[in-house]
Amino acid sequence: MKLTKLLTLFLPILFAAMGLTACGSIESAAQDDCTSIGWQLGSKGYQDCYKARLYERKLDYSMPPGDQPAPSLL
Repeated sequence: MKLTKLLTLFLPILFAAMGLTACGSIESAAQDDCTSIGWQLGSKGYQDCYKARLYERKLDYSMPPGDQPAPSLL
C-alpha cells in the first residue's frame, strides 16, 4: 500500500520535472548556437542572433497550421 501511494505522488512530480526541462531546451539550444559562432552574451549581434534562432527553432517544433494533435496509442 505504501509503494502505490508513493508512486502516485512521485510519478506526477517526475512528469512535471521532465516537462519543465523540455521547455528550456529550445532557448538553451538557441543560446548555444549563437555563442558557438562567436557572439558574446549581451552584445547587439548576440541578441539579434538569439531572436532569429529562437524563432527558427520554434517553427521547427511547431505543428503545421490546421493540424490537430492525435492521442497517443501508448
